[in-house]
Amino acid sequence: MELEAIPGVGAKTAAALRELDDPAATVESGDVAAIARAPGVNEARAARIARGAIRRRHDDEGRVLATDRARELYREAIDLLRERTVTDYAAKRLETFYPSSSASRIEEAQAFAAEATAREPDPAVREALADCAPLSDPPTVRVRDRCLATADAETLARAEAEVPELSVETVEDARDVSELGRSYASVIVLDESFAGLDVEGDVSVRPDALETPAETVPERLLAFFAENRERLEAAAAVHEAAAAAGDPVSGGAPADESDCDADPPVEIDRLRDALSRLDDDGTIAGDAELDRLTAAVDDLDAAVSTAASVADDRLREAIRERDVTIEGTDFLSLVEQGARVDSLLDRELADEYDEAIDAARDHLADALRLEPEEAELAERVFGGDPSFPVDHDESAVSRLRTELSAARDRRAAKLKADLASDLGDLREPVEELVRDALELDVELAISRFARDFDCAMPEVVDPDSSDPGFRIEGGRSPLLDVDFAEVEPVDYAVSGATLLSGVNSGGKTSTLDLVALVVVLAQMGLPVPAESATVERFEEIHYYAKSQGTLDAGAFEATLRDFGDLVDGADGRLVLVDELESITEPGASAKIIAGILEALDDQDATAVFVSHLAREIRDAADFEVAVDGIEAAGLVDGELRVNRSPKKGHLARSTPELIVEKLADDRGGEFYGDLLEKF
Repeated sequence: MELEAIPGVGAKTAAALRELDDPAATVESGDVAAIARAPGVNEARAARIARGAIRRRHDDEGRVLATDRARELYREAIDLLRERTVTDYAAKRLETFYPSSSASRIEEAQAFAAEATAREPDPAVREALADCAPLSDPPTVRVRDRCLATADAETLARAEAEVPELSVETVEDARDVSELGRSYASVIVLDESFAGLDVEGDVSVRPDALETPAETVPERLLAFFAENRERLEAAAAVHEAAAAAGDPVSGGAPADESDCDADPPVEIDRLRDALSRLDDDGTIAGDAELDRLTAAVDDLDAAVSTAASVADDRLREAIRERDVTIEGTDFLSLVEQGARVDSLLDRELADEYDEAIDAARDHLADALRLEPEEAELAERVFGGDPSFPVDHDESAVSRLRTELSAARDRRAAKLKADLASDLGDLREPVEELVRDALELDVELAISRFARDFDCAMPEVVDPDSSDPGFRIEGGRSPLLDVDFAEVEPVDYAVSGATLLSGVNSGGKTSTLDLVALVVVLAQMGLPVPAESATVERFEEIHYYAKSQGTLDAGAFEATLRDFGDLVDGADGRLVLVDELESITEPGASAKIIAGILEALDDQDATAVFVSHLAREIRDAADFEVAVDGIEAAGLVDGELRVNRSPKKGHLARSTPELIVEKLADDRGGEFYGDLLEKF
């Protein structure tokens, strides 16, 4: 895939996407979380890229939402869905659903939505989703006790690019490798020409080291799992909660009854066991031997100091308990020989001194929990010429530290390699584990939307079908500022250019909103708030909201230009217009609207014009304009009673007519009767 060919992807964004492991496949998948792992690409941007890739895949060049009000309705529809998500990911992922004119895209989205609405939202799953988030890449871990070595410049450049965690050194011969072996705990030579190399230190020749990063630098894999521990545990909890609810996560689609035992992509217990062996900083956890060696290295200096104090205390006690007598001639002899206290100790307290040294050695071995071979090295720390306070051999301490550090590093390296080996084949499955959990939130949002608003999956038909336009049965708008349960259902169907008449506050505008919402959702491939619906697959949706007052000459001219462009455009459009007559004088408005309807009728467009001038427009048009009406049943206690479903072929009575009729009935008289006859 040519990334720049995706709508909205320029050279800079394409360069960032190429940093992904498989940019073409990732973008093509529509996985918002995976796309967002490209440098500088946030989830909102990733959603737009995914949407662009979908458009390209379905050759969907159209822009269905042709007016500001149509785009507002789409945003309101998306907001209703986003309100039902738990994760930020799902809220962004829903942005990949858009009104499409492509039959294949609508069918694809409908298939996803149909499976989603089959899911039963469960509170436990929703609670588990609260901690779920996309995986993230950890910062690069620098490993300083290991290096790569090569004599080839090209291999050097590749190694530096692919394994930034390790230093890459240049070598020419065995001597160079040997020197590296003394500087690093471990050296990996990348050149096969060094095979059979025999030098001191932990040096291995591995020409395939760059192809096996889990073995070469296991810290990378461990850092990834450590960084994402909470996300992985949260995703695992989502899978377990869904399985307990009888609706397991199964690769982005809900399972039917025969699939209730669907397994997650990774064995949860195995994942948790591996994570328990990993510390938050990417180091090994839970290994007693590694903990012992690490503590021994860290505590060595303090233990040596304490052991020396133990010996000193033993000697003080011995001196207090004994009288040390020196004959005069012996004293003179010692003085002449320059004797110090250590000579006195050697002569008078030799046994006690040996016991004190033994106590120091025992304390050091016990404090550091040394193994027998390590304890032999520790014995060299104390000994030599007697002294008080007891002294220690710093070179022996250094040797012991070197041996313990080497043992610690060997143990850590082995454990890292073992754990990386265990985690290596979990890398892709855990990505699927998290992706499925996040996609479940998308599915459940659609399911909750469908259940909250009593939705049904609409039938979307081709423009040349025998049933063009739209048909809505039992539609209820969730956009009204009332409780959804109180919304009265509406039945309405239109094919061709139609006028919608009715009383003020009778629901004409809300009916247009309902039609627009149903069509937008249908062409998004999502369920619609109706008992049933059939919608033509429109190329464009033009929705013009009611203007606020009469326009000046310039604005009026601009509005007419918009409608001129509209009627000169392509076929396959839905046009919804709310009280266009408010843009100018009523007489002129009726003629203008009649002319627009004539042009739309010639194009076989589906159009609904809400107007109080239906009679005048019908008279001015040169074709038989269909007129529907939202009929008022009358006034009851000053409140309007309305049949919300438009009546086909019916010019609805206006509010003034209803009021005059009520007065004629209530008060009688020639005046009110004459007024009523004028209607």
